[in-house]
Amino acid sequence: MKKRVLLIGYNFSPELTGIGKYSGEMMTWLAKRGYDCTVITGYPYYPYWKVQEPYFKNRFWYKTENQDFESGGHMKVYRCPMYVPAKPSGLKRILLDFSFMVSAFLILFKLLFVKKYDYVLTVAPSFQFGLLGTLYKKIRKGKLIYHIQDMQIEAARDLNMINSPKVIDTLFRMENYIFQKADVVSSISDEMVHRIEKKANKPVYLFPNWADTTKFYPIEDSSELKREFGFDPADKVILYSGAMGEKQGLEAILYAAKELQHISQLKFVLCGSGPYKETLQALADKLKIFNIVFLPLQPIDKFNRFLNIADLHLIIQKANASDLVMPSKLTTILAVGGLALITSNKESGLHKMVSKHNLGILVEAENPVALYKGILKAISEDNTHKITNARLYAEKYLSLDNVMTSFEENVFAAEPKVERFVMRDYINVNPVHPVNNFN
Repeated sequence: MKKRVLLIGYNFSPELTGIGKYSGEMMTWLAKRGYDCTVITGYPYYPYWKVQEPYFKNRFWYKTENQDFESGGHMKVYRCPMYVPAKPSGLKRILLDFSFMVSAFLILFKLLFVKKYDYVLTVAPSFQFGLLGTLYKKIRKGKLIYHIQDMQIEAARDLNMINSPKVIDTLFRMENYIFQKADVVSSISDEMVHRIEKKANKPVYLFPNWADTTKFYPIEDSSELKREFGFDPADKVILYSGAMGEKQGLEAILYAAKELQHISQLKFVLCGSGPYKETLQALADKLKIFNIVFLPLQPIDKFNRFLNIADLHLIIQKANASDLVMPSKLTTILAVGGLALITSNKESGLHKMVSKHNLGILVEAENPVALYKGILKAISEDNTHKITNARLYAEKYLSLDNVMTSFEENVFAAEPKVERFVMRDYINVNPVHPVNNFN
């Protein structure tokens, strides 16, 4: 008998970046393995903060999509209307979450009266979606898996998006209720796992974001690729690709570009969308920066080639966010064998992981001088070892099949084997040694 899986979360395919990408690939993988999958989600909006075509005209109504797979698996997707702010703020994000909770509840209520789901997966953010999962578990007894992509409450507090201690305390108590009801709690990085274990008072499963190493891979000669995207083969392309939000501190890239304008071959490229993009473009105009290019998010069929034009990939985070979110773009950069420059402080889990496996260049977060020097270091030194390590690490530890097979074998077992999760042991105990160059 086919196992039935229900996922609840407002980010899903066809979103190309962030949580929607991973939720979509996860459910597709399960459906291809023969599972009967159902998704309660919203219309694709991220990272544009606007519902995308061809969904835009139907965004105020419910929509159902069905897909059958050769394995016998099936996926049904319920698209729920919700409020999507063009310029998100703390209050507007609360309204976004609440509007989806209400519309998703109506679908969930209907599903209470059909054949039982064996597993219910809720994806945070928003953390409140775990309440929908606990409701289903209480009534129908399905196994609840609460997966945390971002530590939303801590981020809201530390980034001053919510300033009221009473509100923060209330949110933590709601989250603790979800922890206690969940059969499995999981998260995407070792540091996040440790932090969640302390407040949840239970084992937390490491379920890392992956890279599709068959779709994303290194291309040896980037000369023709650079021409394809409008650059000269001699250009050194410094690339940031992803969502453009306030929490990343992306203005630091502009100041670095300004300082490095005297090196004519350096071309800074900011590719993507988000509520902060217009602010960055206005700042670039004000600073009169001529070595920076803004591009839209690239289509998926060109994305591997596009990532391969970069001589250096930038992952920019603010200091107080580096332990709360694991940048999803890093997995794809590793898959293409890209050289990554990452702003992350020494005490963070991200810094420890990258340093341990020698996967990129690390500089202090929110330090313009460190970023400037890091870029100069990257373009002037031989980083072959880091590039080699990146691809091999992705192949061995971050491939979609490896991660999802471990998830299936452990979390979907009759008794979830959190303490035996192979991926966690790999990442923390058994570093890769492809070129004997790990720290």
